[in-house]
Amino acid sequence: MNSDRTHLSRRAFIQESILASLAAGVLPAMPLRGSETTAPQPAANPGPNGKLQVAVLGVRGRGQDHAAAYASRSDCHVLYLCDADRDVGQAYLERFASRFGYRPKFVQDLREVMADPAVDIVSIATPNHWHALASIWAIQAGKHVYVEKPVSHNISEGRRIVQAARKYQKLCQGGTQRRSEGRYRAAAEAIKAGKIGKVTLIRCVMYRPRSPIGPPGDYPIPPGVDYNLWAGPAPMAKVTRKSFHYDWHWFWDYGNGEIGNNCIHCVDTARILVPFRTLGRWVVSYGGRLGFHDAGETPNTQVAIHDLGDGVTLVQEVRNHKTDKPFLNGAVLIAGEEGYIACDLGANVVLYDRAGNPKEKLPSSGGDHFANFVEAVKAGRQDMLNADVEETHISTALTHLANISYLLGHQAGHDELVAALKPLQVNEDCLATLNAIEAHLKENGIDLQKEPLTLGPRLAIDAEHEKFIDNPDADRLLTREYREPFVVPPPEKL
Repeated sequence: MNSDRTHLSRRAFIQESILASLAAGVLPAMPLRGSETTAPQPAANPGPNGKLQVAVLGVRGRGQDHAAAYASRSDCHVLYLCDADRDVGQAYLERFASRFGYRPKFVQDLREVMADPAVDIVSIATPNHWHALASIWAIQAGKHVYVEKPVSHNISEGRRIVQAARKYQKLCQGGTQRRSEGRYRAAAEAIKAGKIGKVTLIRCVMYRPRSPIGPPGDYPIPPGVDYNLWAGPAPMAKVTRKSFHYDWHWFWDYGNGEIGNNCIHCVDTARILVPFRTLGRWVVSYGGRLGFHDAGETPNTQVAIHDLGDGVTLVQEVRNHKTDKPFLNGAVLIAGEEGYIACDLGANVVLYDRAGNPKEKLPSSGGDHFANFVEAVKAGRQDMLNADVEETHISTALTHLANISYLLGHQAGHDELVAALKPLQVNEDCLATLNAIEAHLKENGIDLQKEPLTLGPRLAIDAEHEKFIDNPDADRLLTREYREPFVVPPPEKL
């Protein structure tokens, strides 16, 4: 083993030790730099036209948080609740009315919301495949938009949202709420000040244990669902999953797997700490949906390696099998030439020396992402947004790049994986990570001889134009075929 490989292996061991200490929540006493508390939100001051009128799209899960956040403010009024599932929407309408003392209008078709000039804000918590088109239609109709992560189902869609927001001069906030949490500002300042030296590696891990979703079948559409409206831009395919709601995340027509579902938060947090804006020079991904033997399509185990240029490597890693260090909210580790900064999202942010010893716990505070959006809308200032849609688009696109490599891959054994990963000139011990993944899968009873990992190609990226270099197969996955009339418009038709 050459000295460079030895050095990387030592650093890989230190990184794993840091992540293990974060996961265990066992950190020795260390100095806390300063202190920071959540700044009080300014009192809401309704504009001259009264309260902002809000429509919430998708109210089965996260959308209920949206509705409650707006309804709890004195400067907002929830005018519409919208959901393609009538039964889900009506049930939440009753709970909303009981809690807040009034009943918004309920509609199944979001186009009714777009057509109402009284609506000021559209807040989107639909399945992923609707995020971009709903955002663009709302912006074109003169509304400001809050849209959940990932802001798009594919890379092209994300850029279309940005272009629409700029053309129509509407504010659009992405739902990457860590950007409103003060806990990461001190870490970003420490990195900018050189506390860990030049950044060489960014690791984003999402270890969230999940279970199989059940065998594939021909399942009924819930009686309250207007399937045409639910599917929208996506195919009205036969429902092969037992649970109609939520488990769409694990199907390529509607979702983006765990890397797009939750690792996006890790990537976006990493971009708060190290504010790069590039999609990088190339990406390669491997993984698989191993051991579940269910109806799902997307990986439950995935690694993506990105060369960001300037000597910086980004690694995304997803595990859905049981692990000894679960990160239910994800974790980010930034490695520099002189030390490390690591954070368990929503918890500790810690500065480490080169040997992996904790030196300093950085100050922590939360924040209100919806409040930031509303205050920016009231002021009419894009620069006030903590998560302007272009920032969330870049973070989202990095997860899409990983999935494109994976989707173009083929099953490969250990030797082929080693042959593909070993030559990569990156600041990541790719073989140590591969060995860790294989050991993790073995611990969960998976025989990689019978269920091999899928190895994606290394895809060269034209970051400026958000496309691939000389790869039409990969370029085709930058967008999708849309089902009329639910078509995301190209730039010339925005």
